[in-house]
Amino acid sequence: MSLEELKAGRLEGGAERAEVEGEAGGAEVERAVKAAGEAEGAGAERAIKAEGRTIDAKAGAEREETGAQPPRTLLPGATIGVLGGGQLGRMMALSGSAMGYRFVALDPAKDAPCGQVTPQITAAYNDRDAARELARRSDVITYEFENVDAGVAALLTEESYVPQGSALLYTTQHRLREKAAIEAAGVPVAPYRKVGSLAELEAAAAELGLPCVLKTATGGYDGKGQAVIRRPEELAAAFRQVAPGAQADVPELVLEKFITFKCEISVIAARSASGEVKSFPPAENIHVDNILHLSIVPARVPEEIQRRACELAERIVSGMKAVGLLAVEMFVTEDGELFVNELAPRPHNSGHYTMDACVTSQFEQHVRAICNLPLGDTKLLTPVVMVNVLGEHLDGAVQAACRANEEATRLGISPKLHIYGKTESKTGRKMGHINLLCKDTGDGLSWVEQTNLWRN
Repeated sequence: MSLEELKAGRLEGGAERAEVEGEAGGAEVERAVKAAGEAEGAGAERAIKAEGRTIDAKAGAEREETGAQPPRTLLPGATIGVLGGGQLGRMMALSGSAMGYRFVALDPAKDAPCGQVTPQITAAYNDRDAARELARRSDVITYEFENVDAGVAALLTEESYVPQGSALLYTTQHRLREKAAIEAAGVPVAPYRKVGSLAELEAAAAELGLPCVLKTATGGYDGKGQAVIRRPEELAAAFRQVAPGAQADVPELVLEKFITFKCEISVIAARSASGEVKSFPPAENIHVDNILHLSIVPARVPEEIQRRACELAERIVSGMKAVGLLAVEMFVTEDGELFVNELAPRPHNSGHYTMDACVTSQFEQHVRAICNLPLGDTKLLTPVVMVNVLGEHLDGAVQAACRANEEATRLGISPKLHIYGKTESKTGRKMGHINLLCKDTGDGLSWVEQTNLWRN
């Protein structure tokens, strides 16, 4: 998919739904999460009782529905266990270590990016003994990706302190559950239908109209596990392509309607264990071949849309009673409507700009949230353009960012290079990113264009 096609519009849409007050929306989300993840909530409640804590009826009911645990305040010196040892865990550990926290990661790769900067347990994600070892060595546990084994998540919630709980994971691991929770918060999503067979796909396509996108209900990222359908004769091929990726004998798929859009934006919202909520300025995102290429901040949309985007993200993170970060991806239509596309309950690629351009980075904010510290200031200090460095860009990007660069000087750009420490560089693989601090985002975009590294 070319940059021009992405800008021209290829994503979902639908009618704006009526907004509801936060309290009512939160109650609906809690009921939706309870219906989806009752087992996880029950597990968390058992852990609470085992610790002998007295919980008032209201707080107990809330924790039963969300799978959350009683909040604890953990000061620097405590150990944070990270399920996953990729670049997000690495950047979280680097940020949290500066605050005085210790870290330990669990990852199957022997030289995982996070394991290069912190102790690591090398084992499969579904290894129950390794999960217990992580729990034994940690005061609090978090995760850097959402596709965590459900059994391990439940085990950790029972045997350790996991303020994010397991119900949030259960919801965000499944697109249908996720969309239901977003709608329950009174936030609009694109029209969609559940699909389990080719006949159901044909009926859903006739109802929604083409073009549409067919996705697996579980798994998939960076464009994987989905197919674009523009004509009726493409339905059967799309079903054959996507259905094998469904994690069930009977495929569970989602068909989403397209709309013409002006741009894509995302908001990183944070909620602490005690309920404090803050959001970062929206980023305008440009994808190439379904992989994030650029994040532009401030987003090039009216301030009223930026304000509304933050309000929607904060409504979702509050309604779901999430702890930590929640990345909320949205589409902006030509007439200014906002539609939520996906959620990610963790630090997010589109929030990397915060590392150099905000008072508080998304990684520090996540640590603050799960440790129940006051959330940091999210103010933007300077315009910034974040550009991803893929395998094919790595050598040139390092040279461009680390050597004297006349073009950067002329434009007033300060390139800030972040490399993730992955052992193998591959085409299309995220190897790092550069934050371009600038007086105007147009200057940052000009630098990206003139380096010639990111030309297709």
